[in-house]
Amino acid sequence: MNHLTYPRERTLGAITLVLGLLAWLGLIIGSFGTALIILAIGFVLYLFVQSSLIAHIKGNGVELSETQFPDLYSQFVRCCDQLEIKSRPQAYILNGNGGLNAFATKFLGTQYVVLMTDVVDAMDEHDDGVSFYIGHELGHLRKKHLSGGLFRWPVLWLPLLGAAYSRARETTCDRHGLACCKTPEGAARALAALAAGVERWKDLDVASYIKQADHSSGFWMSFHELTAGYPWLTKRAARVMDTEAAMPKRNFFAYLLAALVPFAGRLGSGFGILIMIYIIGVLAAVAVPAYQQYITKAELAANITYSQETRDLLGTYYEINQEIPVSLSILNISEELMNGASMTLDTDNMTLFVASEKGELIFTPAVDEDGKIIWDCINGEGITQEQLPPTCTQVEME
Repeated sequence: MNHLTYPRERTLGAITLVLGLLAWLGLIIGSFGTALIILAIGFVLYLFVQSSLIAHIKGNGVELSETQFPDLYSQFVRCCDQLEIKSRPQAYILNGNGGLNAFATKFLGTQYVVLMTDVVDAMDEHDDGVSFYIGHELGHLRKKHLSGGLFRWPVLWLPLLGAAYSRARETTCDRHGLACCKTPEGAARALAALAAGVERWKDLDVASYIKQADHSSGFWMSFHELTAGYPWLTKRAARVMDTEAAMPKRNFFAYLLAALVPFAGRLGSGFGILIMIYIIGVLAAVAVPAYQQYITKAELAANITYSQETRDLLGTYYEINQEIPVSLSILNISEELMNGASMTLDTDNMTLFVASEKGELIFTPAVDEDGKIIWDCINGEGITQEQLPPTCTQVEME
């Protein structure tokens, strides 16, 4: 039965599993085990949410059996046998309230396949249609799509990767649905019903519908498919008619844009873009202040470097004359540095002030044990202690 697995699912499944496990390892180590507590809380929430769904299915749905809708149950059993599923899931039919859908789920080891009444009614004259939907959902269970999500979860939101893995899984499940059908056209019509509706699908020209896939290579169609968890229905119908059918290549530039949009699952690319904007906003909130801090430190470091010669000349002058110069000009020093910063000398104590747009640095002289002038660097007006570059050092005098 390996031929039922879409090859890309194996590759993408392995990639997402390895990356997901590495991400979890990093989260657990990086959070000092806090991630395990979050996992435990998440599992408790899962129990409440999933138990609510299962209770709804069991309390309001109808379980298929040999005595309850035996025709549907017979199709279900035949499909399980066709897919070599020995331990059959529980099968239910549930009021879909107008929705053409079916789904698979599980809870604490028990598996379920749920058919919505609208799907069954729409396919009343088309047994292959119901068989396709049953096979598709059994495919999710057979391939354990509902079991490995937790391990892969940290990386499934990644652009391109998460969506590609989801689409590959759906293609695999379409192949399972096809295996339960008598003809490929029956499977294609089941998919076309999702597009044309409960009644109109009966008059649909399948060949013409599949031909529409030829128009899916444009920028926007490529982009929205690359950020979605399902291939276009036209492509899905084409692939069940011919599993080796070549699909139109997607637009290259759509890949570039899609690479920026996180995968948002059923919420679609619009929500993914909102997530992207939110992430960009958070990163900007962190990065912009950090960048501004970096620029400030860089300018202050330049002020320290460019004023070094001035401090050296002041120190030499004082050591020789044992007095403070009356101005910088007598040392042939310009009060303006090459980067535009200005220097001011306090002739009472030889303190040097270096000011620029980012703020002011203050250099205070002191005499060491050898009688040499050393300089203490501190922050002045407009500069915080955190903004001082490493080259701004404070002298510890005994």
